Amino acid sequence: MARILIIDDNETMREGLAATVRRMGHEPLVAASGADGIQQMRRRGADFVITDLKIEGTGGMEVLRAVQEIDPACPAMIATAFGTVETAVEAMRLGAFDFLQKPFSPEVVRLKIERALELRRERLGRERAEADAAALRADAAARYSFGEIVGETPAMRSVFQTIQRVAPTDASVYIHGESGTGKELVARAIHERSKRASGPFVKVNCGALAETLLESELFGHEKGAFTGAIKRKLGRFELADKGTLFLDEIGDVSPAVQVKLLRVLQERQFERVGGEDTVTVDVRVVSATHRDMKGDVAAGKFREDLFYRLHVVPLEVPPLRERREDIPRLVAHFIAKLGPRTNPAVRGIDDAALARLSAYSWPGNVRELENAIEQSLVFADGDRIDARALPAFLKVASADSALAVPQGDMSLPEILEDLERQLIERAYDKAGGVKTECARILGVKTSALYYKLEKYGIGVIASRGGGAGAGEEGGVASGDGDAREGAAEELLGDGPPHRPTRSGATPEGDDHGGSRGG
Repeated sequence: MARILIIDDNETMREGLAATVRRMGHEPLVAASGADGIQQMRRRGADFVITDLKIEGTGGMEVLRAVQEIDPACPAMIATAFGTVETAVEAMRLGAFDFLQKPFSPEVVRLKIERALELRRERLGRERAEADAAALRADAAARYSFGEIVGETPAMRSVFQTIQRVAPTDASVYIHGESGTGKELVARAIHERSKRASGPFVKVNCGALAETLLESELFGHEKGAFTGAIKRKLGRFELADKGTLFLDEIGDVSPAVQVKLLRVLQERQFERVGGEDTVTVDVRVVSATHRDMKGDVAAGKFREDLFYRLHVVPLEVPPLRERREDIPRLVAHFIAKLGPRTNPAVRGIDDAALARLSAYSWPGNVRELENAIEQSLVFADGDRIDARALPAFLKVASADSALAVPQGDMSLPEILEDLERQLIERAYDKAGGVKTECARILGVKTSALYYKLEKYGIGVIASRGGGAGAGEEGGVASGDGDAREGAAEELLGDGPPHRPTRSGATPEGDDHGGSRGG
């Protein structure tokens, strides 16, 4: 059903046209003056406008100009008893769809209404196509499969299984993972395996836009809705109709936008910014974030009802440090992907360079690894990437950062234990004493780190290495058992059972667990 605006100061003519419109199954809006008609057009919108040429006050030509300004896709037709060639030419020049000379029969009116509404559909189709092209041009050439998501570890097999199970449904999927783990690739894989695969895949980075811009980006806006809104813009929900909308960094959405998101998820309806017409869409929503959303819900930063609307099927993407066995596969994948356009001569990577890649903790995850491989391809000589081609942070450690190998008559287990202590101390200092961050840097579980910190006396006293008594690097006098036990309790909290904290003296029964200088 279309909405047709009829503007005529003759009541009989006005109501006669309205009756014809109703019999066709459309909704008529009537106005007795040009000013009233323009006001209704701004407030309610119309699919077609029929206006008399000679109206007291704001005439038909002014109405034509106003319609073109408000909605360029809306056809308008002039009706008058004073038909002349000059008037018709001027009306067409101003954008009139047609010219109707009074008196006219209902059959002629019906024919012109049908033609006008067909033109309206064509104009909206072009507008939609142009908006789609502008928004999706970057994605048009790519099709995604599991070939873009590389992994054979149990954690990644679990991801693949979840994708296969959830993709054919219309359930909302909530993807959680650190930055750079490949959340967008997972969302694309879900879309490509869904019944919506022939529809658009539209993405929005919610964390990259201010609140007002994000609202316009998601829901679109009408012309004149705000400064700079020079024409109507279709939002990403409209562009994703019959397809999938990927909301990246959903945790950064403001409370005001959260309310509108909840409504569109519940009702599949919304209004553009500055508009009153309700838009209905059929969109599947996949969201992603690196944030602790349950914590944000508990803190009142994110709506609980919206969270559970998004969190129908949760999917966790593991960080790269938790699936190091996949690094060789990822390296081979990135060489094959990036090599042809960066350095076609390179066919692989040598063992020494691969060992350094596998040992690194990769805080930037797969994205950081891809960047490192691309940089290595640029500097590689020959057909393989060697250690010399790696980025600076992966090359041989400098003298300042090298570990001090213990000297003297020591067994291999004792030497390895001392090197482990040095690595933990370095990571602890780099993390600023934050144990969860220290565990992340080392790539170990926090519970395992707590045990090692207690074993080596690291972090038990804040003044480690400076504020303790002479000869006591651990910061707790070896004879002060109560103080040592209290310090360990402060460090571990609800961690593993306490063991005696080490100081400069070596406790009986354990030869080389104490801290060493260096």
